Amino acid sequence: MIDENHAEIFRTPKNFPLTEAALRELIKKFPTPFHIYDEKNIRENFRRLRKAFAWAPSFCEHFAVKATPNPYIVEVLARDGADTDCSSIAELFISEAAGVTGERIILTSNDTPADEFRKALDLGAIINLDDITHIDYLERNARLPEIISFRYNPADIMNDGNDIIGRPAEAKYGLTREQIFDAYKICLDKGVKRFGLHTMIASNERKSSTFIYTARIMFELAAKIKELLGIEFEFVNLGGGLGIPYRPDESPVDLKTVG
Repeated sequence: MIDENHAEIFRTPKNFPLTEAALRELIKKFPTPFHIYDEKNIRENFRRLRKAFAWAPSFCEHFAVKATPNPYIVEVLARDGADTDCSSIAELFISEAAGVTGERIILTSNDTPADEFRKALDLGAIINLDDITHIDYLERNARLPEIISFRYNPADIMNDGNDIIGRPAEAKYGLTREQIFDAYKICLDKGVKRFGLHTMIASNERKSSTFIYTARIMFELAAKIKELLGIEFEFVNLGGGLGIPYRPDESPVDLKTVG
């Protein structure tokens, strides 16, 4: 049962923003195929997300540039307060071109070449590693940054998943629970002072319970690491993966509940 206060969350009108005549004029001007983006809807959707987390003044959304690697879209979102999550040097350049630099960028690394690490460090980005062996590689080929994060794979406690991203137990990304304690200890011993914690479990997920369960896992892990290693985390990155309704009978994520 849906009350009136939450009913608007489930209304997902699919209204094309142009008339047929306007579309035909565009086709005369631009060679096909091309993409049309609805900037107004993009802004409104992002603002709904921010509103759902308005109770947390330090909440920050890092837009995954890989999702839409269009510099103008990144700039549009940045003007509304979005930071970026990058996974390649091209995405780092897009962020920079859109005016997103420094710790507004997170480089989520997977098999990352040294030049990409160096570019991220030059921009002052947060480095987020998904393999314990990357600590040594980063130190040898660039340097250890002021702030570092690790991607946790909760395969030992989370068997859920979906057809797009699969199941955590089968994923190659992220550190195990045992590894993640070792990784933070290694970085502490090497003089790193600032830390974050990250996971990415879901993709195109529409069940609010998945995001709530993920948050519980991550905050409990952060508390345990603090208890054992004395680390005060500056952020916990919950990964995202907010899904959209592709079919009329599907409902979007209940952002109010997740928030």
